[in-house]
Amino acid sequence: MNIYEYMSVEKDEKPLDRIVTDGGFCGIFRTIGCIGDSLSSGEFESINKDGSKEYHDFYEYSWGQFIARSTGSKVYNFSQGGMTAKLYDDFANRSGFWKTDKLCQAYIIALGVNDILNRATPNLGSLADIDLENYENNADTFAGNYAKIIQRLKKLQPRAKFFLVSIPRYGDETDEKKRLHRDLLIDLSKLFTNTYVVDLYEYAPVYDQEFFEKYWLGHMNPMGYVLSARMIESYIDYLIRKNPQDFNQVGFIGTELYYQPEK
Repeated sequence: MNIYEYMSVEKDEKPLDRIVTDGGFCGIFRTIGCIGDSLSSGEFESINKDGSKEYHDFYEYSWGQFIARSTGSKVYNFSQGGMTAKLYDDFANRSGFWKTDKLCQAYIIALGVNDILNRATPNLGSLADIDLENYENNADTFAGNYAKIIQRLKKLQPRAKFFLVSIPRYGDETDEKKRLHRDLLIDLSKLFTNTYVVDLYEYAPVYDQEFFEKYWLGHMNPMGYVLSARMIESYIDYLIRKNPQDFNQVGFIGTELYYQPEK
């Protein structure tokens, strides 16, 4: 066995060149919180006899729960159809998601479709909207509200790892909004420690007509959610293999134990 082929990032390897089906090193996280909207909630659309649509969050079909089953980890759906970064704080308060028994070693945040993509004039904002000393002073923009989620969780679980998910390209006029969203996530990953970007905008397949025919029914179909899980856990596996020193004390997250102080 060549252990380096298993553990290391090969020369010129891109994040989704190696797709894992067992979670790979994503499995080092025994608790994961998935913060997101309908696409994080396994939402399916149904159409009534009169042609009207209904929307249903089937959490057992969410990519988070497919990751749970492949890794054996405890994965929480801190998500709901229609969720935005602005609505999340109140939603989490009402749902008890800030409580200490719900704290996780890792958080995967997939917000932005309802904030950015589904609005004619999205209020994206910038890092200037973030008060690093007091998140309650953050501006009421996507950047300010999104950062508030990270900041509040960091206060509760200081050593948690954060994975910020960008929106895949459709190959149409919406891609510019997605690029700006992705660029903001990169800025946030540089601002906050222990924060990484799962850049599906850059590395996921383009969600074109053929993709929609196979994996989409208004929202993802069951195969689409499995595919999403594979991409996200494979990307996290890649990040861990690329940056092993960043993750060697994951087992101590949520404790006061250290092998050595983290930088």
